[in-house]
Amino acid sequence: MKRRSFIKGIGVASAALSTGGLLGSLKLQAEEDEKSGRLEPGDAAILRFLAAIETIETDLWQQYAELGGNQTNEPPQITGLTGGNAAYIRALQNLDGDMPQYIHDNTEDEFSHQDFINSYLASKGADTADLKSFRNLPSSQATGAQNIGRLTNLMELTVDTSWWTRYRSRTKNPDLGDTFTNAIKVLGTKKHTAIPRNNNEAQLDSSSPNGVTDLTQYIANTAGFHFAFIEQGGTSLYAQLAQRVSHSEVLRILLSIGGTEIMHFQTWHDKAGNCPPLKGVKDPVSGDTVDFPDISKFAGNEDLQANLIMPEPTSFLNRKFPPVSIIRPTATKGAAAATVKAFIDDGLFLRQSPAFFKYINDLAEDADEARRRD
Repeated sequence: MKRRSFIKGIGVASAALSTGGLLGSLKLQAEEDEKSGRLEPGDAAILRFLAAIETIETDLWQQYAELGGNQTNEPPQITGLTGGNAAYIRALQNLDGDMPQYIHDNTEDEFSHQDFINSYLASKGADTADLKSFRNLPSSQATGAQNIGRLTNLMELTVDTSWWTRYRSRTKNPDLGDTFTNAIKVLGTKKHTAIPRNNNEAQLDSSSPNGVTDLTQYIANTAGFHFAFIEQGGTSLYAQLAQRVSHSEVLRILLSIGGTEIMHFQTWHDKAGNCPPLKGVKDPVSGDTVDFPDISKFAGNEDLQANLIMPEPTSFLNRKFPPVSIIRPTATKGAAAATVKAFIDDGLFLRQSPAFFKYINDLAEDADEARRRD
């Protein structure tokens, strides 16, 4: 794999080396690239990229679980839970009373995906995805959060909510070049925290109909839409990369794990529609004053109505065919790179190191270069 390294090696070697030197240089380069073991190189590259993405998802879901999840440690995967954050949990439960359990289960699932894919790669003699050295981002200082290094940032997010309008459209499909507006426009602008940064941002308030301060509820609302944003990405990614794998067993892995991403997305899609409306909430860090819209007023608008959580039939492959209910997007070109870009645009990797971006972009490029062998 690593076509860019291969081409670079040819360019340097052909300018300065003999034929024997060129072959030696290319051999050295191949040894430096990731090992595929007994897997097709493309299959190994796809699995390695997915293992990295699952590690990233595990990191962010662990942060949500520490503060807002069911506080049951389940070693070896879910550990370090200390009781959570009562105000944050209360705010999340305004979306659904079972939110702590759903957060816990989603976290456990992501750990299992990360561990299984890396274990499978290792069993085939292939290199795994290892992001340990990049766990350098700060943690929340609110009660419940562990004070450890993180891979991801959840405290300065710009959350894309165009998935809400995309899955309600009866005519548009991103694979056919269509674009979609953000359903919750305020989340798609500026930066918002999806977890309390400190205890001042996680406060119970008996005088509020929500039982918490408006700031705490706004943070939970942001999280509610961020949950769905993350899982709709996985829903598409597995479907996209499954089209590039060669071995039936690797295909089985992608289809089996990808199906759970769909289930996660459907759950969070439903819960996001329950976010309470808020007005004049001031972010103490940015100084911005923001409103959260009344989603109940979307009723009657089929592009926005909250209970339309099942994918509306839309155009697929070619507009000459009748509309069909589908996952979208599923076009495979550039899928891995698009996933990394979406996470960057979201703010998940804010203040990550250049070495991190090189590593994750290299994995994405290798995955996107994979081709199915007949």
